[in-house]
Amino acid sequence: MRVIATAGHVDHGKSTLIKALTGSDPDRWAEERRRGLTIDLGFAWTTLPGGETMAFVDVPGHQRFVRNMLAGVGEVAGVLFVVAADEGWMPQSDEHLEALHALRVRRGVLAITRGDLADPRPALEQARRRLAGSSLAGLPEVVVSGTTGAGLPELTGKLDDLAGLLPNPDPTADVRLWLDRCFSVRGAGTVVTATLSAGTLTRGDELVVAGTGKRVTVRGLRSLGEEHETVRATARVALNLRGVHAGELDRGDALLTPGAWRSTDRVDVLLRDGGSGELPRELGMHIGAATSEVRLRPLGADTARLSLRVGLPLRIGDNALLRDAGQHRIPAGVHVLDARPPELRRRGAAAARARELERARDQPAGAVLLARDRAIRASELRVLGAAPPPHALVAGDWLLDPTARDEYATQLVELLEGVHGEDPMADGLSEQEAVRQLCLPHASLLPLVLNSAAAAGIGTGDGRLRLRGPELSEHVRRGVTVIRARLARHPFDAPTAAELRELGLDSEQLGAANKAGQLLRIGEGIHLLPGALRRARDVLAALPEPFTPSEARDALETSRRVVVPLLERLAREGYTRRLPDGTHRVR
Repeated sequence: MRVIATAGHVDHGKSTLIKALTGSDPDRWAEERRRGLTIDLGFAWTTLPGGETMAFVDVPGHQRFVRNMLAGVGEVAGVLFVVAADEGWMPQSDEHLEALHALRVRRGVLAITRGDLADPRPALEQARRRLAGSSLAGLPEVVVSGTTGAGLPELTGKLDDLAGLLPNPDPTADVRLWLDRCFSVRGAGTVVTATLSAGTLTRGDELVVAGTGKRVTVRGLRSLGEEHETVRATARVALNLRGVHAGELDRGDALLTPGAWRSTDRVDVLLRDGGSGELPRELGMHIGAATSEVRLRPLGADTARLSLRVGLPLRIGDNALLRDAGQHRIPAGVHVLDARPPELRRRGAAAARARELERARDQPAGAVLLARDRAIRASELRVLGAAPPPHALVAGDWLLDPTARDEYATQLVELLEGVHGEDPMADGLSEQEAVRQLCLPHASLLPLVLNSAAAAGIGTGDGRLRLRGPELSEHVRRGVTVIRARLARHPFDAPTAAELRELGLDSEQLGAANKAGQLLRIGEGIHLLPGALRRARDVLAALPEPFTPSEARDALETSRRVVVPLLERLAREGYTRRLPDGTHRVR
């Protein structure tokens, strides 16, 4: 299916033309038929000669109903632009063109109606001049009469050609359904209608109401008057919803794929067809069928920050328009550059932000956001409307910027050097403490940091990070080998000070062995094998809790000399918890 909208001044024959094309009257209300005036959105469809179904969103042309018109054109990629031969280009023709141009609608057909009532050539020339320079310049043209049927076969052929030129949306995309009608049907409950511009809907799907987070279920799914199990974009759809009352929804609300969208009340945008210095500071922003009052803050020559009174689910790359309702004009279109922009707090921040946006304009959004945040979740990029850059370093859902990785690694080396400078016998940093001091957003990023060439001098083991020391001398290696062999047999039987002296090992040499990852200093004069903390935790986990230091000593087959500093270290590292009465529990 293809979905296009009508556009044009009031009483130029849009609805008559749609009725002639489809056999259905798009005017839904009795008042519309009585007055011959379209007030709200109407819908009809037909099958084109090439077999494609084309649905029409018929919009009102009267100035009083511009907001309704904007709700109808917000999600379409094509337009049937109507100008009457006997009246020519009129004020609402201008405003409708401004809206379509602001939304970057580029495909359509120009229909000069009432060709049976006046010479169509003046109106055609006038329309060509007005469309020139807009996104709709050079539209295919046809002269028709909705009353006599003259020109309808030619119009149908041009619509058939248009159907082949409209873009094919991604059926796997996240759903963002801007609602244009919400009502209740006796025996069915809440029904909403919308244009599905991307993604796929299936009966039974769960969706989220933007703004409230309320979850609803698609109980029934109709398109073009028929029930469907699944509908793929592009399509006009009617959804029977479970979990919400019709009065809780309104035109402009959005139904979203759960977890895939986030409402924002602040965006940085590229301004199109309007200088930021000339624009009013208070405007209305229209996207899809939604409207929000916005306050505009100029940043650069063609960039601005919009603060929305009502938050909307927006992404990078969205197109919207700004409307000055008081002046009845659409001064600019906007293209969202950042849906989660930084705050502007310091003097000169706006100008600096404008320079950032200028530099980033030709770069992929995902690369820009990763460079700015240093680390970001891939799922967060998706929510913002950006793709993970190919150069990103990956740890699960987390992405790390390579430059930031090297900076973190350099900072980590400095941290470890500082620890060693304060206490040469200190046993480096725990991985948990390193993550905290580096301000890494997630522990899974630490292995990526350690993979940096700048971290080549860092050794790991037993959940700790240490600077690699110099090569151990032959004398130290022999003494350490004896200790390690003993601890392999009895993991918690740390050698005494006298035994260490017999081996000829002083505190400096033992510190070098610890730094080299050969031993693990538990406390003053107490050295065990790397991995001893986790091994001790596993042994103690088998004890009834809480357990006393004596019970821990017996379980570990060691002495009080060793068990006291070992329990202190276990508690300090978070393996166990010391209770007020002196007993312990494993965490």
